Amino acid sequence: MTPKTFETRCLRLPAATKVVQWEGTSVFKVGGKMFAISGGYTASSGGYMFKVSNMAYSMLIEHGLARPAPYLARAKWVQLVSNNALPDAELTAYLVQAHALIVAKLTRKSRKTLGLG
Repeated sequence: MTPKTFETRCLRLPAATKVVQWEGTSVFKVGGKMFAISGGYTASSGGYMFKVSNMAYSMLIEHGLARPAPYLARAKWVQLVSNNALPDAELTAYLVQAHALIVAKLTRKSRKTLGLG
């Protein structure tokens, strides 16, 4: 998946925003909380980074598609070994899941304010 497509897929998710931080890194957030990262320092060390479930974390790492994300591994984030480690449709599904995992952690009031139920 190209960086532009990654950005487009992230920003299509409800209430998603993009902030450029850390040496030009694109950080995608919902309710002020990160769910995916691309570019900047991630580009020099591999592929995209995003939040995953416990099961997906184990599976992606065991199959050699991803590694624990630097500084975020304890929160079950992965970094793909390359931007093309997963087919576009599969990566899109992981981004939808990453967004949903973060939305689930937001307060009820925050979800309502953002129009997320």
